[in-house]
Amino acid sequence: MNKKIILQDLGQKDYKNTWDYQEEIFAKIVNQKMQKRTNPNVETDNYFLFVEHPHVYTLGKSGDMSNLLLSEKQLEEKGATFYKINRGGDITYHGPGQIVGYPILDLENFFTDIHKYLRFLEEVIILVLKEYGLDGTRSEGETGVWLGVGTPFARKICAMGVRASRWVTMHGFALNVNANLGYFDNIIPCGIKGKAVTSLHVELNRQIDDEEVKEKILKHFRILFEAEFTTSKI
Repeated sequence: MNKKIILQDLGQKDYKNTWDYQEEIFAKIVNQKMQKRTNPNVETDNYFLFVEHPHVYTLGKSGDMSNLLLSEKQLEEKGATFYKINRGGDITYHGPGQIVGYPILDLENFFTDIHKYLRFLEEVIILVLKEYGLDGTRSEGETGVWLGVGTPFARKICAMGVRASRWVTMHGFALNVNANLGYFDNIIPCGIKGKAVTSLHVELNRQIDDEEVKEKILKHFRILFEAEFTTSKI
């Protein structure tokens, strides 16, 4: 089992271009898995992409279009784009000030359990938030990481949505770090009414160093997945 993960930080990159790049990596890993059937010495790759997207709304395959509260013209006025995509989950927003992570892993290198995979992604973020003195938790039946669950002030700080086929994952998580939360007012986030969204900088009342947060994410990801990161340029 290959537990090495190729880390690539794409900087700020258009959503569609990044999605295409994910699909390219996904197809390569699936092809490696097919080769492995006849040649056990073939190793399958694992990737982890960091990216920041320009303003964009994405709707998962089970999502409801009515959760987007903007017309095409209004989207244009806000400088935002919209895509229906092939991950699970409903609608979410990506934009500047948000750290997006796309692990493209062959789970057969780690464990073949999608439920466990999602819980591990949540745990990574929960442990990162703990380092900032915040009590991140899960909300029953709702994937992602929240603050204030069980109080009238429940608010989501990290959204998650993944796709997995042949045990290869795509898409991932979006952690609000220095995000403009006003863009969430244009959707019903994840299709969940009556719950707010927050960002690390709002909770701590200061700007947060993105690179510091990324380092913490990688530290906890490495420990939980018992993985090793190798940095690669595109």
